[in-house]
Amino acid sequence: MAQTITIDPVTRVEGHAKITLHLNDAGAVEGAQFHVTQLRGFEKFCEGRPYQEMPAITSRTCGICPVSHLVCSSKACDALQAVQIPPTAANLRRIMNLAQLIQSHALSFFHLSSPDLLLGWDADPKQRNFFGVAAQFPEFARDGIRLRKLGQSIIELLGGKRLHAAWTVAGGVSDPLTVEHRDAMLTMIAEALDIACRTLKAFKPTLEKHRDEILAFGNFPTYFLGIVDPTGGLEHYDGCFRVTDADGNIVEDQVPASDYERLIGEAVEPYSFMKFPYLKSVGYPTGIYRVGPLARLNVVSHCGTPLADAEFEEFRGRHAGPELSTFQYHHARLIEIIHAAERIQALLRLPDITDPHVRAIARHNRSEGIGVSEAPRGTLIHHYKIDDHGLMKWCNLIIATGHNNLAMNQGILQTAKKYVDGKRIQEGMLNRVEAVLRCFDPCLSCATHAFGQMPLRIQLLDAQGQVVDERHRSAQ
Repeated sequence: MAQTITIDPVTRVEGHAKITLHLNDAGAVEGAQFHVTQLRGFEKFCEGRPYQEMPAITSRTCGICPVSHLVCSSKACDALQAVQIPPTAANLRRIMNLAQLIQSHALSFFHLSSPDLLLGWDADPKQRNFFGVAAQFPEFARDGIRLRKLGQSIIELLGGKRLHAAWTVAGGVSDPLTVEHRDAMLTMIAEALDIACRTLKAFKPTLEKHRDEILAFGNFPTYFLGIVDPTGGLEHYDGCFRVTDADGNIVEDQVPASDYERLIGEAVEPYSFMKFPYLKSVGYPTGIYRVGPLARLNVVSHCGTPLADAEFEEFRGRHAGPELSTFQYHHARLIEIIHAAERIQALLRLPDITDPHVRAIARHNRSEGIGVSEAPRGTLIHHYKIDDHGLMKWCNLIIATGHNNLAMNQGILQTAKKYVDGKRIQEGMLNRVEAVLRCFDPCLSCATHAFGQMPLRIQLLDAQGQVVDERHRSAQ
């Protein structure tokens, strides 16, 4: 008889989720679903709050990437005020955003994914974790810890604390950068660049070892979306949308943030609290696209910093067209860390980076504002509507992980079909299904938002764990 396999919980990801694999009578995988089982209602409980509070509120969406929400929300608030923030403030925001990219990418690569890459997909789960990596590869583990700490320390020097530093605000940032902190950050970022370069150098020879996973882990044609600068270069703070297809053709280019609704639609499914964005021009569900480090390297023409550009040319030179394997998110992540470190160095050396004029003061002058930036996991969109008193009437957050939802579901299906045999299930098979999700580095706490009324089941258990009462609610 047909059966299902449930992987619950999915491990080594940020947030809570499970996977259901549907098998046919012969034990082969026919279908797969990625269920995000938690719900964070930020879009709803922001209603009625003064818009100036939104950066600090929405940063609480996530403890891993709060800076992404601070920056993107502040940009939406800038739009509500209709101000052009001081250039130094924009560059300071860029530094904080890139520092977060460094620490977040380090967490993903070293802590969450390296146990599979270094210890093996079939290793004992008790050892297949960062502690197991530290025991066998202590220098590598120390590099991972140090790189993440360096990124967090730069955030702390800018914003006063490492987590939820409400320093980016409507109109700019709240405090200028001091010369002492600038000099300390320059020392830190030089060390971060050194770690990133040697990690990438050590990673590249292992690609042949993982050739089978490269071919099977979410390796299929999709569209790619990211923001680019006016020259088509890599940009994480401010730019316009570019969409390319699986052959590398530019489908949309230099689309301003205010036009995102022309490009992107959002669907919902009854089995997940995460929305399913899609390209409107293609339709749902075939309008599947990917965002994040791999997508960014697929849509841009260059990185814009010397070491990253050299790595970018090598990365893109491996194939005639875009890199389609989701496994290569790991490779792209390491290149982005190098770019971020180089970019921070250049920004810190600007003569006006310690200029005290870092905020434009204004009231709200528009009823609607949209902010877009690149989070570590991909494009982030904050869209706000306010009333005449500056109070939030409506909010929509399109999160980086949400953009990848269709691709993640397709990726686990492809991987499960390749590795899972329902007649002789082994733990390593199921770990590979989880691992394709780790390539995307999903942040599920950020991404769980919903329209309408989602299905709900509540169970009351007694002291022995037996169900004594149960209620169901269907979707609307």
